[in-house]
Amino acid sequence: MSPQDIQDTRGPKGPTGVDDSAKVTGLGYGRPSGTSPVWLTITKWVLIALVVGLLAIVAQKTIEQGAWVGVVIAAFVAMCVVVVYGTGRSVPLKYLLPGLVLLVALQIWPIAYTVATSFTNYGDGHTFSKQDSVDSIIANSVREVPNTPRYKLSVAVKEKSDPATAEAFYLLTDPAGTTFVGDLTGLNDLPAADVEKAPNGRITKAAGYQILSAIQVNARKDLNSFAVPTKDGGGIKRVGLSEAFEGKANVSYDKTSDTLTDRATGKKYVPLNARWAPVDGQGDPFPQGWKENVGFKNFQNVLTNDTLRSGFLKIFAWNFVFAVVSVGSTFILGMLLALLLNNAKLRGKGLYRSLMILPYALPGFVTALVWSSMFNQDYGLINKMLHLNVDWLGDPWAAKAAILITNLWLGFPYMFIVCTGALQSIPGDVLEAAKIDGASALRTVRSIVMPLLLVAVGPLLIASFAFNFNNFGLIFLLTGGGPFEASDTSIGSSDLLITYAYRLAFSGVSPNYGLAATVSIFIFAFVALMSYQGFRRTKALEDVN
Repeated sequence: MSPQDIQDTRGPKGPTGVDDSAKVTGLGYGRPSGTSPVWLTITKWVLIALVVGLLAIVAQKTIEQGAWVGVVIAAFVAMCVVVVYGTGRSVPLKYLLPGLVLLVALQIWPIAYTVATSFTNYGDGHTFSKQDSVDSIIANSVREVPNTPRYKLSVAVKEKSDPATAEAFYLLTDPAGTTFVGDLTGLNDLPAADVEKAPNGRITKAAGYQILSAIQVNARKDLNSFAVPTKDGGGIKRVGLSEAFEGKANVSYDKTSDTLTDRATGKKYVPLNARWAPVDGQGDPFPQGWKENVGFKNFQNVLTNDTLRSGFLKIFAWNFVFAVVSVGSTFILGMLLALLLNNAKLRGKGLYRSLMILPYALPGFVTALVWSSMFNQDYGLINKMLHLNVDWLGDPWAAKAAILITNLWLGFPYMFIVCTGALQSIPGDVLEAAKIDGASALRTVRSIVMPLLLVAVGPLLIASFAFNFNNFGLIFLLTGGGPFEASDTSIGSSDLLITYAYRLAFSGVSPNYGLAATVSIFIFAFVALMSYQGFRRTKALEDVN
């Protein structure tokens, strides 16, 4: 028998020369190469199904709110999940997809939405479309028609819907006992077999609907202007929680001339600055305006309006000083303490370091409130201990000093931790060589320790600058942006740009989200430019290594 015949009787050999027929399942060779265990495959598809199911729920919620863009996004993400994780291809995307989704959802989308909002008049009284404003004005003008019956009312939403946001329905019972269901499209019959009624005729249960409680009804502000349209141009409106009346609108809309007419007064209203204003200029416009694109008007307002411009520049100057001084003071104090406790001969360093990070371990908002009480002029601990009578929170300069002192207390432990880690990473032989060469302690710190330290902490200083530039919590909890001038309560002496934007958006008589978004863009631009310059300068430190 030839050697070739002997090889053939032993079975085919693998690429390593080992007989493939000798492979056994117990050693892991019973499964074809490249396949996964059954349990792993089942787990994978269960997880894919859960993700797709969650996205389907999100799509359903967005459909209920009429946000079709959200439906498209949810469907696209679901398709990507199935394609990427359901196949063996695109291995890099299996790791990148979660990060890309979170990047778009948490970074790109908020930035894009803020930019888009800055080009609109979005704010109080300008929150919905022009047609919605017309519908709201007409609905609010509905007055009860004399000699018409009242209905027994129950407010409901579709089953398994969110009571706070889902489309509302009026379940009505007329004096004859006939039941109806009404929405924004009109009034329809509701079969008596599908409902249960209280002795007074009010519907307590209806097939396919969820009756809202009194608390849920009162929580929905949209029901104040909700009216079920009737065939004669009127509407059915709610009176309290259990009754509704049939009324007729006093205001009508002419689409051809784009005007509103109040039948009671005979006055006409035309569009002006995204509101319906009297055509003769006499009287107030309707409060229901609409959201529209205003181009660069908000940017122009910030740059050219005397009040906004002067306040904006003053706030920006203090904002810049606050961020620089906060970073500089916390870094210097943290570094000095780190250098002190980095001495090998010092005993009890662990205890001292633990005590140093206590301010960092406590919640920042609690510490800010404690410092606010200590700075109180009448009974604050600081004035009592130092026998002072300083109005720390009522004087503009004292308020700024109080903020910097508090932020120093809050920020130096972070710099202490960072500098301690950086100092411990400096090779000991480098310091020993400097000592042998006769360098003094001060010269060693200046020429060796500091350059090596800045290599590690330089980017962190830039990040700390960006954080303090937008340190909303400290200002809001300590001074609230004040003190304020009597002539202008919109701009505080200790305001940062971020607290100023917050006040524009959520405080005051007429919040303006569009203008606040514009200020936010300026903040982003300032921080980006300064951070870019900072990172360019830190590149020079890379040669130190």
